[in-house]
Amino acid sequence: MQISVEAKEGLERQLTVQVPAERIDETVASRLKSLMKTARLDGFRPGKVPLKVVQKRFGEQVRQEVMGDMIQTTFQEALDQEKIRPAGMPQINPSKMELSEGAGLAYTATFEVYPEFKISGTESISVERPQVEVGDADLEKMIDNLRKQRLQWDAADRAAEDGDRLTIDFTGFIDGEKFEGGSAESTPLILGSNSMIDGFESQLVGVSAGDEKSIEVTFPENYQAEKLAGKVATFEIKVHKIEASQLPEMSEAFVKEMGIESGDVEELRSGAKDNMQREMQQAVKKKIKQQVMDGLLAQNPIDVPKALVQEEIEALRKQMVQQMSEYAPDADGSSFSDDIFRDEGTRRVKLGLIIADVVSQAKLKPSEEKVREMIESIAAPYEDPQQVVNYYYSNKEMLNNVEAVVLEEAVVDWVMDQAQVSEKAMSFDEIMNPAKPSAAAGE
Repeated sequence: MQISVEAKEGLERQLTVQVPAERIDETVASRLKSLMKTARLDGFRPGKVPLKVVQKRFGEQVRQEVMGDMIQTTFQEALDQEKIRPAGMPQINPSKMELSEGAGLAYTATFEVYPEFKISGTESISVERPQVEVGDADLEKMIDNLRKQRLQWDAADRAAEDGDRLTIDFTGFIDGEKFEGGSAESTPLILGSNSMIDGFESQLVGVSAGDEKSIEVTFPENYQAEKLAGKVATFEIKVHKIEASQLPEMSEAFVKEMGIESGDVEELRSGAKDNMQREMQQAVKKKIKQQVMDGLLAQNPIDVPKALVQEEIEALRKQMVQQMSEYAPDADGSSFSDDIFRDEGTRRVKLGLIIADVVSQAKLKPSEEKVREMIESIAAPYEDPQQVVNYYYSNKEMLNNVEAVVLEEAVVDWVMDQAQVSEKAMSFDEIMNPAKPSAAAGE
């Protein structure tokens, strides 16, 4: 068998394979002999069909099957011989594939390969390790948020203020004509919630129950409904009811509503603080991991196979369709351009290759102890944590997912041992609600 490899643009390679006629003829003859034992033809007893008859009846079909199988077999043999790691499926183009005896086989296989690189620059990566504590003020803010989730609404015999809940009818007009989606009846609206377009809610401050009011607002230029973007609209509004909010008292009844059977306020506060600590620790890990991954990408610019990026694009598209299924059950993702997912898909592929190289270079493995710690951490908020732990250990896929995360954490620890690490004081709110970056690193 003759093999040659040609490097094309980037990571693309073209493998040319020539298989001698002798190998093909021998394989065809062997299969025909095996077929003699099982062939059933009229006029012959099973297993007694002469070779020439079998060859005449099945020869062309068997040779065609051998050709197809030979491409798969010799392609893998050629990869092994040349020590090539293909990324994605190859494009096979036969240049010689005759079905006559004594004819050889020749084909080219075009494919991409995995990039060859070694991780470097870890000592140049800068990481700020957040230093955060859950303070009394943070806990009080969380308790207030819990109370706001159970807001009580009482009728208010006064003019509407920010924070009040109004029940209204409204009808919208553009150039004197009603427009689709611009009308509703008995709709609750909390003033200051910014659930309506800018200027709508602010003009209702001061109205009273029973009032009718006309307001004018302008739709944003980038409004999702293009036919309304930038248009001036008039809304005729009827106010039915005004209600003021009242925070529930920190009573035994309220605590029980929050799932604490004892009704003990201190038990609620203690549980809330424990949850905040867990969430904070996860947010700190996420912050450090993000910096490490961004650093690895910046220090190790690599080309990635288009085929792998396309696989990630398809995975991201499928994920988006699943997320949309609740409110758009008919969405199939075909209308989403690949470009929407390309940057994220490329980043994922790069990180996957880089992480795999770190794991290989540092000989990292997921620690059984760390895996159990993570599973127990996941299970902790549940009513029966042990049941959740048992479920993870009985489900191979779920366990593999946890092991993969633990392995990534081992990569982060390995990089942190070599990186330039400093401490940075942060508030609980800063770590839990980080500002969105203007652009993802590594893009």
